[in-house]
Amino acid sequence: MKPGIHPAYGPVVFRDKAAGSAFLTRSTLTSDKTVEWEDGNTYPVVDVEISSVSHPFYTGTARVLDTAGRVERFERRYGKGGRA
Repeated sequence: MKPGIHPAYGPVVFRDKAAGSAFLTRSTLTSDKTVEWEDGNTYPVVDVEISSVSHPFYTGTARVLDTAGRVERFERRYGKGGRA
């Protein structure tokens, strides 16, 4: 790798505003805001709107769309087979 062209990679706290949870990881993102973490150190904090803690897919609250009904309605309208 070329030196001096890559952003700094360090510890950052990501705070989920929807769920009120936070996790410490490493990232190239930075922030002017800081937070004191559980280990007593101060880290930059990045606020996110949604994460795996609050996302409907990961929490099991995602809705399943009725794709079978849509396919059947399409086939009724335009015919089942395609034209060659």
